[in-house]
Amino acid sequence: MAALFRRKPAGREGEWYYCLKHRKVEEGPECPAKDRFGPYATRGEAEHAMDTARERNAEWRTDPRWNDKGDKESAGEGDGHDKGT
Repeated sequence: MAALFRRKPAGREGEWYYCLKHRKVEEGPECPAKDRFGPYATRGEAEHAMDTARERNAEWRTDPRWNDKGDKESAGEGDGHDKGT
């Protein structure tokens, strides 16, 4: 059964978001939370959301506090399988 009323995403003016679905910056938000990063304080921060996410992912992958794999795998040098060579 379809919802009679769709809830519009709530946000405040001056809050900026990056929509993953449409790949664009929004003030508001316009799209559901599952499809966006944010809020950001400025439009510029939202424009660089994907860069920020890539940087944070790289930091996480190399952070020894969060990585319980061997040093070789955590540095991206192995696939976790011995090839026997």
